[in-house]
Amino acid sequence: MKLKLHYYFFTLLLILSSSIYGQDISLYRQYNGRFDFVFFGNTLNRFENGTGGPCVINTSSSASLALNPGDEIESAYLYWAGSGFGDFEVKLNDQDITAQRTYGVNQGASGLPFFSAFADITAQVKSTGSGIYNLSELDLRDVIDYYCWNATNFGGWAIVVVYKNANLPLNQLTVYDGLQYVPDEINITLNSLNVIDNKDAKIGFVAWEGDRFISVNETLRINGNPISNLPLNPVDNAFNGTNSFTGSTSLYNMDLDVYSIQNNISIGDTSAQIQLTSGQDFVMINAIVTKLNSQLPDATLRIDNIDLTCDSRKITVDYSVYNTNSTAIIPAATPIAIYANGILIGTTKTQNSIPIDGKENNKITLNIPENNRNIFDLEFSVDDNGNRIGIVTELNEENNSSSLKNISLRISPKINLVPDMESCNQGLGVGSFNFSNYGEIVKVTAEDAVSFHTSLEGATLGVENGATPIYNTSNFTTDKTSTTIYIRVKNEYCYSITSFQLNTKNCTPTVYNFISPNNDTRNDTFANKGLRDVFLNFKIEIYNRWGALIWQGNNKTSDWDGYANKGVLLDGQRCPDGTYYYVINLNDSDYPHPLVGFLYLTN
Repeated sequence: MKLKLHYYFFTLLLILSSSIYGQDISLYRQYNGRFDFVFFGNTLNRFENGTGGPCVINTSSSASLALNPGDEIESAYLYWAGSGFGDFEVKLNDQDITAQRTYGVNQGASGLPFFSAFADITAQVKSTGSGIYNLSELDLRDVIDYYCWNATNFGGWAIVVVYKNANLPLNQLTVYDGLQYVPDEINITLNSLNVIDNKDAKIGFVAWEGDRFISVNETLRINGNPISNLPLNPVDNAFNGTNSFTGSTSLYNMDLDVYSIQNNISIGDTSAQIQLTSGQDFVMINAIVTKLNSQLPDATLRIDNIDLTCDSRKITVDYSVYNTNSTAIIPAATPIAIYANGILIGTTKTQNSIPIDGKENNKITLNIPENNRNIFDLEFSVDDNGNRIGIVTELNEENNSSSLKNISLRISPKINLVPDMESCNQGLGVGSFNFSNYGEIVKVTAEDAVSFHTSLEGATLGVENGATPIYNTSNFTTDKTSTTIYIRVKNEYCYSITSFQLNTKNCTPTVYNFISPNNDTRNDTFANKGLRDVFLNFKIEIYNRWGALIWQGNNKTSDWDGYANKGVLLDGQRCPDGTYYYVINLNDSDYPHPLVGFLYLTN
């Protein structure tokens, strides 16, 4: 088994040694308020490595968390590390923990791999509180033999606890993590600081594999100044297996150290430079926590909603100013600048003082200038006097803006006018119309939606809001002389309305001047298209060739069937075949003259 393990381990080492590098220490989380921190944890090493003792390691160890009255746990982060490629599933007080983030690094001289892992265990630590914590099943026994020859066999764990207490001063607490190592030198830049007062400023390190008896050019500098924490951490042996929180000097090959950095940073600093040097000792930095006294607001802004009106350059914007994660109030009348496409278009200000973790909601109506495009970017910037200059000192000066991209003013769709339509009266004032092609004619933009309505109210309401449109546009009938049809053309947000008229008129009747009343259903009577029930007051007179009136009728009588109802032929006999003369008085103001002509009667 050992031979197989040996072969497997060094095969992986050969494959991965050129691909695993440290991960730069970077910002993980920042807290602003009455916060402080504490580290606790323990080594798995039974004694300092490199002493010539047996190559053994534990799989579990315990440590105590002791909080003061009034301390309330905010966050808890578990880091564990050791020799090898990694064991990423462990137990804490018998609860399974799986790594949420992992890091790997190769020692430059030997090429041997080392690992660390991270898990957010806030819920568990909040539930447990002060007491004994046991980390178990961190099993490095199968790989540890390959590290003892150069004294880099180690394993351990640490928990970073961030807590708050109402009696603490207002602080800015920042957690950084990654995995970087020395020798010979590493330089770490801690960004996102905001130094207001360096009184009681401190910095803590979670570090691995430091050796108590190796102090060859081993220094820790903050902004170029060497620092120490006597008697635990001399200036030439910063990482030496100690725990600053308990005073322990037997935290073999790991360090949980805290240093005062008061007077090593300056008010106004937004970053700090950390430099570690070591001429021999192989030290890995896994986490760094800084605590700075700080009492400042942190104004941020969010655009909540924009109301746009069709065909208007005025917009109404709802927005909120926040003072989240801050340590002081935002004063009233803090300026707010508003930009469209980077050009200042308006200013306003906060109305009230905004408390720590508070917010203020407000709204403003803006006029987008004509020289701005219809599509624009909108930006609100708090603590901005309109020249990108603030008047309030804040924890973070880089988070004051909120932007929305590509806002489109809402423009009603363009339309084409359509002509009125006419139809002949089909009887009793009914006209029939086909305007099915008007839907395409009226649109300028093909994607627009078109609907037809019989009322302006329906067109204004729209189908999407419950209005009933005209469905039969190819055979629409109306019994009105004049009917207005409204067309609604809608794009995504806006609509336009146009209209056209449907006019029903009495058209000139078609006179059929031939009748043969032989009951064959064809031309049996003097029936004329477009006359009956159209010209309701019409009157027809039929004369024989000698000018004698032989028949008279109107809209209430039957059509002439060849029999006389006037004159001497009222004997029930059909009139003789021949030519007759008709006179049709339409009695319509549009037709002042009667229709006259010859009519032929035959069998």
